[in-house]
Amino acid sequence: MSDTTIALDLTWTELKDHVATLAEGIRQDGIPQVVIGILRGGMVPAVLLAHRLGVRDVRGIEVTRTLTDEPNGAKTAQPQVVNPASLGTFGTATDVLLVDDVAGSGETLATAATLITGLAARVRRAVVVVNTINWGRSNSKAPQQIQDYIGTTCVGWVRFPWEVR
Repeated sequence: MSDTTIALDLTWTELKDHVATLAEGIRQDGIPQVVIGILRGGMVPAVLLAHRLGVRDVRGIEVTRTLTDEPNGAKTAQPQVVNPASLGTFGTATDVLLVDDVAGSGETLATAATLITGLAARVRRAVVVVNTINWGRSNSKAPQQIQDYIGTTCVGWVRFPWEVR
């Protein structure tokens, strides 16, 4: 596979199908009170999930790892949190769903979850696609009580329908 090969090129229809699958699993475990999307890519599926679940409280947090939008782009050594205050406040009894578009190592999700854990009663993570090349290698930072929901997996780079083609 070359550096620019796209392993999974999602259409809007496929994205909607994966979000529907995520929503079904989440609904079975209880509707969250707050949906938080990881900016940028996680906001699209976060809003789609919030609509499917009937959740009106949707927020965003910027946690970045990749430095470019190019396939296999360079990454920072650790995920970078920008303006954690954007999460706002919520009661300690709040059920929170954290959403991202894609996860590689899981470090971005783990970093975002760590920001929320302790502030809410329950934190769950949903990701549309897991790139299994590095999944689990660095994912040990995530608090153990977190439930994950995964739409689909692939081996390699993912391009979402909102990305420039």
